[in-house]
Amino acid sequence: MPANFKLKAAARTLSLKDCYAMGEDGAYDLFKKLRWPATEGKAVCPKCGHDHAYEISTRRRFKCKACHAQFSVTSGTIFASHKLPFTDMLAAIAILSNAAKGVSAMQLSRDINVQHKTAWVLAHKLREAMAAETKDHMLSGIVEVDGAFFGGHVRPENRKEDRVDRRRSEHQSGKRRAVVVARQRKGRTLPSVHLTEADGVESVAQVIKAGAIVHADEATHWDNLHVRFKTMRINHSEAYSLNGVCTNQAESYFSRLRRMVQGQHHHVSGKYLHQYAEHAAWLEDHREMDNGATAKRIVGLALGQPVSRDWKGYWQRAR
Repeated sequence: MPANFKLKAAARTLSLKDCYAMGEDGAYDLFKKLRWPATEGKAVCPKCGHDHAYEISTRRRFKCKACHAQFSVTSGTIFASHKLPFTDMLAAIAILSNAAKGVSAMQLSRDINVQHKTAWVLAHKLREAMAAETKDHMLSGIVEVDGAFFGGHVRPENRKEDRVDRRRSEHQSGKRRAVVVARQRKGRTLPSVHLTEADGVESVAQVIKAGAIVHADEATHWDNLHVRFKTMRINHSEAYSLNGVCTNQAESYFSRLRRMVQGQHHHVSGKYLHQYAEHAAWLEDHREMDNGATAKRIVGLALGQPVSRDWKGYWQRAR
């Protein structure tokens, strides 16, 4: 038996076969346990907090004994008013957590047999839930900062004499965006999206605790961090790591994000780039967890989030 057999087996604790094998009732019970973990799946009214409710089994709904409000396991969450079966939602989450470099909405729509726009909105709702895990999170210890550009590709002209230097600002499309990341060693990864890398310096400074040690490259805009933090610099023209100073963890995050954007999605609009960046950060931070644990974590995060302000129907937005 290979030495790494147990490690590989431990990483595979959930599959699509498992999602559909548990059936609609099994998936529903899992959602209840993850929505109300303190009561082991016993319904708790989201309106008044009372933990005694009648179960309307024919409609998968509950009625609170205290305030008489009716609710379901997804009421008040990003899954509110869902039309997909619980098995399909669980399968979509399993696919998203299993994909180390993300998954396109087109592929997801084919896997769970829904329309492309349904898969696209569902994936973005789950990314929103993932990003909420690090809301107001602060980094400490050794924090690596770096930036990279995404999007804004300018197609070269066919004739050589018509081509221009696409690196110059006057020849840019205006759609390119900079993802700036602050990553704590053995900690969390916090990305943000800006027009330029220099614009992200202040965002980085706001998520780092006082007393942290910052590692950055030789780009001049990082000079502003010296006033607030002890900052170590690495010149990449001389070495990628020197005397313990490097930004390799930040570069590792960008490696995953580039493979996600270029290999899976092929094109990401600057309007939604921040959600893909946060998705890649979440995958990077939980890369050592088995896929069953990550899937359950995503379900728990989604059920703990209120109705999305960006990804909800027009009739919900009007309320």
